[in-house]
Amino acid sequence: MKKLSVIMGNMVSGLALISAVTTSNVACGYIYYQPEMPKEVKKLRKF
Repeated sequence: MKKLSVIMGNMVSGLALISAVTTSNVACGYIYYQPEMPKEVKKLRKF
């Protein structure tokens, strides 16, 4: 059971990293509010 939780934890952390990289280059779709990105996420930008 412990091995399964380690595998799932690695998968969730990998998905979080992929999500951060993907959304670091995309603007907010809403007109009214776009929160400030953390400095760590700004380092992942490609331009």
